[in-house]
Amino acid sequence: MKTRIYVGAIALAALALRLLHLGTPKGFVFDEVYYVDGARDYLAHGVEVTGKGPEFVVHPPIGKWLIALGIKLFGDNEFGWRFMGALLGSLMIVIIALIAHRLFRNSFLTIAASALMAMDGLALVHSRTALLDIYLAFFILLATYLFLMRWHWWAGLILGLAIATKWSGIYYLALFALVALYRAFAHHTGRDLVKPTIKTFLQYAFLPFSVYLTSWTGWFLSNRGWDRDYSNNVITSFIHYHSQMLGFHTGLVQKHAYQANPWSWLVMGRPTSFFYETPKSCGASHCSQEVLALGTPFLWWIGTIAFAVVIGFWIKSIAQKRYEPPLNIIVAGIAAGYLPWFFFQKRTVFSFYAIVFEPFLILAIIYCTYVALLHFENSRNTYAFIAFIGLAIFINFIYFLPLFTGDVITYDSWQARMWLPSWV
Repeated sequence: MKTRIYVGAIALAALALRLLHLGTPKGFVFDEVYYVDGARDYLAHGVEVTGKGPEFVVHPPIGKWLIALGIKLFGDNEFGWRFMGALLGSLMIVIIALIAHRLFRNSFLTIAASALMAMDGLALVHSRTALLDIYLAFFILLATYLFLMRWHWWAGLILGLAIATKWSGIYYLALFALVALYRAFAHHTGRDLVKPTIKTFLQYAFLPFSVYLTSWTGWFLSNRGWDRDYSNNVITSFIHYHSQMLGFHTGLVQKHAYQANPWSWLVMGRPTSFFYETPKSCGASHCSQEVLALGTPFLWWIGTIAFAVVIGFWIKSIAQKRYEPPLNIIVAGIAAGYLPWFFFQKRTVFSFYAIVFEPFLILAIIYCTYVALLHFENSRNTYAFIAFIGLAIFINFIYFLPLFTGDVITYDSWQARMWLPSWV
């Protein structure tokens, strides 16, 4: 009961931080201009349009429908655009606690997982902007919990929503489908294998695909959707449109000032500036206001070390033929969200994509803490060291908070937070 109270309190505090001055900055932040426009179109027409004509969009509808829900609830303003991201970003704090409890059965580690999630700057920035990645991250984390609980029908449905938000969710669908199939083949042979194989196909292929198709209902019902009239056969038009979307994603090589190679993501080598202005009043001659998609540096740097340690333990467990769910979940979760981007070295990519696997990086820290507590049981020094690390991350989070929430600060204060030249 106490664990639930602590996790709930952390989540509520995080929600308050996300909702506080959520309408700041005013106007569109980074790619909000595209997604809010899409949300408006869905509310007005059920499909995205430009004026009276169709509009070519490259991401599926669900994330924009969630933005539209916030607009419907709170109006077509900055708060309305960003509300659902703030809500679901806060719920991720609860979900990672549920996953940590499922994996480690330890109240301290459960609370620690939720606290780390609440103290990450990248998660906070995404929760306060109307981009699609926070919705993708939420669906992936929720599907992970459902998969761990072996609620596979629900996991398949949520993964369908993930793919209907951004296509990169398909890597997680493939991961869960392969694991489910492996389990089926490991426990059944011959005729007994037919039923679980069909069931797995329905859960991790038919159901997600059906959810994905359903998300495009507005396009199917409208005559204003992009290339809706490409063919008399609507399925042919749908496939043609998707081939164009695929061409865009694979051919996006336009240079961008804040693009970042995946090699630098874990250490936040090149964070994305979502917004920057130089206001005139802050009590100094030069002022700055920025929203920087930067993970809390200490958390991500420690997480990078923790992940390297986890990889070592994972390789050792494979060599010894031991099955350790925490290791497998962490490694697979980071791999599905991170490794695919290395195959698109020429594509324009950004470090803020890392939000989708960030919860698994936090779980890597939790796993290392778990091992330390087991190895140094009843050691005050161990708890003191863990407390010191947690305090350092919290102070680091507070220090960078103005860059996460878009507060107006002096230019000197802003410059002091540019720890690496590549952050400017």
